[in-house]
Amino acid sequence: MKTIQAYRFALDLTPAQARMVLAHAGAARVAHNWALARVRAVMDQRAAERTYGIPDAQLTPAVSWSLPALRKAWNAAKAEVAPWWAECSKEAFNTGLDALARGLQNWSDSRSGKRAGRPVGFPRFKSRHRSTPSVRFTTGTIRIEPDRMHVVLPRLGRLKLHESARKLARRVTNGTARIMSATVRQDGGRWHVAFTVEIERADRSPDRPDSVVGVDVGITHLAVLSTGELVPNPRHLAAAQHRLRGLSRALSRKTGPDRRTGRRASKRWQRASARLARTHARVANQRRDGLHKLTTRLTREHGTVVVENLNVSGMLKHRRLARHIADAGFAELRRQLAYKTAWNGGRLFVADRWYPSSKTCSGCGTVKSKLALSEREYRCATCGLTLDRDVNAARNLAALAAAEQPTAGSGSVAGRGANHKTRTRGQEATKRQPGTATAGKTGTVPPQGRTTDRALARAH
Repeated sequence: MKTIQAYRFALDLTPAQARMVLAHAGAARVAHNWALARVRAVMDQRAAERTYGIPDAQLTPAVSWSLPALRKAWNAAKAEVAPWWAECSKEAFNTGLDALARGLQNWSDSRSGKRAGRPVGFPRFKSRHRSTPSVRFTTGTIRIEPDRMHVVLPRLGRLKLHESARKLARRVTNGTARIMSATVRQDGGRWHVAFTVEIERADRSPDRPDSVVGVDVGITHLAVLSTGELVPNPRHLAAAQHRLRGLSRALSRKTGPDRRTGRRASKRWQRASARLARTHARVANQRRDGLHKLTTRLTREHGTVVVENLNVSGMLKHRRLARHIADAGFAELRRQLAYKTAWNGGRLFVADRWYPSSKTCSGCGTVKSKLALSEREYRCATCGLTLDRDVNAARNLAALAAAEQPTAGSGSVAGRGANHKTRTRGQEATKRQPGTATAGKTGTVPPQGRTTDRALARAH
């Protein structure tokens, strides 16, 4: 099975190499801003001419937004716009032009309705102080040195790594991997290189192919499995909150930049800002590492994994729980499960957003009309089952996938109708709307308000 995978390594650059990489990132920003200014000038000119009643055939000719057209225009003007262009690789300018071409295409598709999701805004100019330095190489010499502690990139030369790249080097040597591109990016005060690799992965199967596990994510516990296992929530952001507050107060006492007066930040402000950024990066790395370990274990052990389609964006609007929900990383957990189940030969199924997993009794199937968020134990009035509400929800998810008898692959699992209203067992038999017993509507956007409360009740 061929797939696209990324390998990311931290770089150990000398001061001269860091300045050279930063210069390439600045060249990408210059090309992006120049092309964007050219596109906006033509669009504004055409809009002004339309107000004068000029016919469309006589308007200023439009500018093509494609990458080849933008690259051709840049090559014609780079001698005047950037006389130093020969000092940087052509890939640096191509990085900025490619980002602009993608942004304009996404904005156009969003306006015409071809792109799903939230509306995409028009591209903005990149600032050297607020944008993330990044440059992408797609051509030229891109390789890993035999010692596996150095990489070679065009114009940047031989760069040292903080860790060994033996895993990627073995695949490249064996012919099961092909490096497509390399992206150098500054993140958390440290430079990283990420290789986009086409990999030929061997077919694998989980240790227990017939096993079905339901995963109920939450805040008290990061994940509750239908097997009864409780995965603790490490709360990395809460653990680092004391240090973050101290660093933020120290930063506020330094002389920072001021856009209104043009004042530059002091050296002490820059050092304090770097310390704060490193702390945030450490929290993000800890969260990512924990999620990777959990998802890898689940996908390698179980043949079928079932999760809920939670409205995370709506849950983040809850002012008291938003920080804890963001710290848990619900969306990242589901994203990793999606591609790792495919890698390991398993299946991922997403229960409908309106499936009442917490309100349904895992013993007899009775559905409660209401279940307060403060009720941490599920008590069934019909069969007398008393169980932790999260374990009960995880068992319902596992039973839902087993009842559907899914085929190979990933997809959605139908709930019990999912008509945005929880009914009791008797009401469901008489009031179920026709045609609602189909696959879950994972792409729909439920009404605001009730979505947040119900999703929080399932995730807490």
